[in-house]
Amino acid sequence: MRTPRFAFAESRLLPDTRIAGPMPWVIAIMMFLMVLVAGGGLALAQAARTMGGDLANRATVQIVEANGDFREAQAKAAAAMLARDPGVSSVRRVSDAEMATLLEPWLGGDALKGDLPVPVLIDVELRPGNQAARLAPQLSRVAPAARIDDHAQALAPLTKLLAALKWLAAALVLLMAAATAAVVVLTARSALNTHRQTIDVMHLLGATDVQIARLFQRRIAVDALAGGLLGLAGAVAVLVVLGKRLAALGSELVGSVALAPWSWALLGALPLAGMALAMLAARWTVVSALRRIL
Repeated sequence: MRTPRFAFAESRLLPDTRIAGPMPWVIAIMMFLMVLVAGGGLALAQAARTMGGDLANRATVQIVEANGDFREAQAKAAAAMLARDPGVSSVRRVSDAEMATLLEPWLGGDALKGDLPVPVLIDVELRPGNQAARLAPQLSRVAPAARIDDHAQALAPLTKLLAALKWLAAALVLLMAAATAAVVVLTARSALNTHRQTIDVMHLLGATDVQIARLFQRRIAVDALAGGLLGLAGAVAVLVVLGKRLAALGSELVGSVALAPWSWALLGALPLAGMALAMLAARWTVVSALRRIL
């Protein structure tokens, strides 16, 4: 339990500036950037997982043939062959209505009503452990005009880019955490130098280095939490607005860049982690400095 003299010393040692002082605002800015970068990294990781799960075992077979009768015959033969293959989980031919919807933005609504040769598309879902390239020789025998596109292979460069950006975001979060700790260290050292005489008096009154360090910890913890919550609120507002803008695009690929509920919980815990980091940095700084002084 603190004595009245120690309570008075605390108020003199660290005046109750909080939001009026510079450190909470610096921490708020760092937390704002940290949450934005962390949110972007988590969204990219979620997008990479979504694409990997949805496309890892999928492929598309195209029947590109100018003659309509030959195209239809090869499409039926290819679908029958794929359905019999033990490595194929499901086979679905894209309907004419779906093809018209896909081509309408480029060719107009009457694209399938004329003589324009439109390829036949067959969606193929493979069983785990099977590769789409294995089907190519069999397809070429029953449907010479068939082409097979492996979705995972086509999007591999994009997946690698997302993974690289995810790790870059993690590195930036660590750098900003280190910068936040540096701000706390500088603030604690400045307070030690400013109130050196008060600290000497507290030592004469019997206060230990750990007790003095706790005074710094409590005050810096409040400042760090206040700044962290302020930065979190601003970053969450920005992330929500960006999420709505991305959802309005209507793209499945862009729409996969979203935050899961557990990601929001992780972002919400960042101010608490920042407060703990600030407390540890302040304690280490004060105790180390006082041991060198005495």
